[in-house]
Amino acid sequence: MMNFVVKTIANAGALAVAVWMLDKITLTGDSTGKKVGTLLLVALLFGLVNILVKPLVKLLSLPLLVLTLGLFTLVVNALMLLLTSWLADKLDLSFHVEGFWTAVVGALIISIVSWALNVVLPDKD
Repeated sequence: MMNFVVKTIANAGALAVAVWMLDKITLTGDSTGKKVGTLLLVALLFGLVNILVKPLVKLLSLPLLVLTLGLFTLVVNALMLLLTSWLADKLDLSFHVEGFWTAVVGALIISIVSWALNVVLPDKD
């Protein structure tokens, strides 16, 4: 359970960095507390998308992953971020990613920051 909480907090931090760095990834809210709550909910949603949808997409795109020596993973990650944005919109969460190329850069930022946070944060159950 502790591992799940740590990974969710790492995802929320990575999403916050992407929101801070890119103008076309937006997170709106009345107060800081509301933004933090929305960020945690979006991080949970992003985690669910990565657990449930991403393995299927990677399996179906396996030939492209092999052909591009894994670079197509950036496209898969961007699509997962766009799917998270779409689901957040449907759930009335104030998180939005505007455009595919913004999603590619955002996914790259999220991957790097999430990796760095997972290295620093404890990984125990």
